[in-house]
Amino acid sequence: MAMLHDHWSWGICLVALILFLETGLVIMPFLPGDSLLFAVGAFMGISGIPPFWYMVMLFAAAVLGDYVNYTIGRSPLGQTLIRKGWVKQSHIDKTHAYFEKYGGSTITLARFIPIVRTIAPFLAGLSGMDRRHFALYNVLGGFLWIFLLVMAGYFLGRITWVQQNLSLFTLGIVIISVLPMAWHIFKLWKESRQEKQAGK
Repeated sequence: MAMLHDHWSWGICLVALILFLETGLVIMPFLPGDSLLFAVGAFMGISGIPPFWYMVMLFAAAVLGDYVNYTIGRSPLGQTLIRKGWVKQSHIDKTHAYFEKYGGSTITLARFIPIVRTIAPFLAGLSGMDRRHFALYNVLGGFLWIFLLVMAGYFLGRITWVQQNLSLFTLGIVIISVLPMAWHIFKLWKESRQEKQAGK
């Protein structure tokens, strides 16, 4: 936040770069996109900075990142993972069927789930999801992600109590965004345990 305060333009460029890396490289799922967006919005609200053009920059970085990740999945590199057996063909077939049925909602909603938002576009490309179909939901998901988190920070950042507890609020955003993934992992673990017990 200190960099945002002292060097606003460079700070926004850095945030945009982090969003691009998080969404564009499948090996970068640990970057803090949610908390950064909320913090940027809160800072603009506190400072009275109009958010529109900065949101356009962040939106472009997020959409471009997902598209690069998707393209890598469709590239020879993605196919090499299949040929070398690093990714099972049966998994690819299942993923392809999943994206055919739920692809749009997956790409859109994945934006709000850490780790999943980094992996989903790569799997979409790897499984051969239609490029135009992916592009539509990539733009929709990117818009909702940037708009909702930045504007939430922007309006909440004007509240005195929030200003005094910004770090706590940012942490809360991260925890809330992780909960759906944690619940999904718990369900998979529970189902796996039930299958093992049934096989005994």
